[in-house]
Amino acid sequence: MRAASGARSVAMEALLAIARKEAFADEALDRCLRRANLDGRDRALAFELAYGVLRRRATIDWRLGLVADRPLERLPLLVVTALRLAAYQLLYLQKVPSSAAVHESVALVKPAQARARPDGKASGQVQGKDWSGFVNAVLRSLIRAPTPPWPDPGLDPVLSLSTRLSCPSWLASRWLKRFGVDKAETLCRATLTIPPLTIRTNRLRVTRDALAAGLTGAGSVVQAAAVSPVGLVLGKCGPVTALRQFRDGLFYVEDEAGQLVAPLLDPQPGERVLDACAAPGGKATHLAALMQDRGEIIAVDSSPGRLRALQENCRRLGITIVTTVKADAAEDLAPSADRAANGVLARLLDRPFDRILLDAPCSGLGVLRRHPEGKWQKEERQLKSHQARQKLLLEQVSRLLRPGGVLVYSTCSTEPDENEDVVEHFCRQHAEFRRETVTPWLPEAGHDLVTAQGYFSTLFNSHSMDAFFAARLRKADP
Repeated sequence: MRAASGARSVAMEALLAIARKEAFADEALDRCLRRANLDGRDRALAFELAYGVLRRRATIDWRLGLVADRPLERLPLLVVTALRLAAYQLLYLQKVPSSAAVHESVALVKPAQARARPDGKASGQVQGKDWSGFVNAVLRSLIRAPTPPWPDPGLDPVLSLSTRLSCPSWLASRWLKRFGVDKAETLCRATLTIPPLTIRTNRLRVTRDALAAGLTGAGSVVQAAAVSPVGLVLGKCGPVTALRQFRDGLFYVEDEAGQLVAPLLDPQPGERVLDACAAPGGKATHLAALMQDRGEIIAVDSSPGRLRALQENCRRLGITIVTTVKADAAEDLAPSADRAANGVLARLLDRPFDRILLDAPCSGLGVLRRHPEGKWQKEERQLKSHQARQKLLLEQVSRLLRPGGVLVYSTCSTEPDENEDVVEHFCRQHAEFRRETVTPWLPEAGHDLVTAQGYFSTLFNSHSMDAFFAARLRKADP
């Protein structure tokens, strides 16, 4: 039996690391690819395999469960991962020969192969036996078995939806109850799509037209974003970090929905702005550009690594007005917090801010197409804990806003628990804040993204955006 190819080995190692929650998908793949010496074609295959398995896992497991003689959840992680990797190729990649998919996935669980990882660590638990025969038998059965009918939606609509569109059953159930079959199917299907590569023009250095012309001249396929006046959608550009325009700080990679949040704050040159959960800096750098790099932005985050990424983004984009502060906005910004040990934070918070952006930590259910591992790592009960933290964050940062100032609360969640419910609870507790419709701060093409309550929502957008939510709040003058 031949050894598994580099692309499949990389995908396997990344999927194992993700399943063990050692890293997110993009981090795991980057780490594995750095250790492997793959050409461009094999790198692309590794990405396709890993992300394909993550996007389609529920459907793959259902198909495997029909032909395996034991439950998948009772198999060692290494074995079930090899089965999923092969099944994805057999079911979704028509150009991959079935023999290659089977043979190489069998090789991945061979004892000699299974014991070694590029970093020298054990690759997975195989429970002291050779599983290659079992993997081979299951995959051969999958090839021979006729395509089964999908579960009957009339008997079990949740099972039908979650199986067909590979969505966790708890989330499919929530969306069915909230929206009905058609809209729930739209949201589930969106988690399977490959998002476009969208960039935000750095207007401090270049116009969108000039950037588009330069990228087109370099061989990229470039299209203006549907709503964002600074957005471009790229195709056939290769690794984005290898582009000269990226190295020169002419753009920032950011989904179009994310590009529409910072303008809702409407920051002005010379103002003092707080970005309370800032790293890695997408919105902080956009705020700086909107302010023409004049004024002061305090970017707070609790992660040193992510703050370093924010600092690097500012350096690359030529932004000078952002000051980064390591702090937990929920605890260190509270009135009772002891700031004696953090003199920088104490000095920066000694006077109120003109504007505050709270891009709150959330479930991330609006960006599952970018982070498909989240479908299998998130649980419904986590929404309550997210909501509690969001309420606390909003309570704490709101104290730092001057009278007449503006606060924007945003998430990348699809759920009202983290969006409308948080804002409406806050407004009931704080009569000095009033909601403002976001319409005046959106381009006309984006007015259909405004809800009846005046919130910004891309939940059912027609522009291939992630699902974002934002509310604009103004603090009354005394």
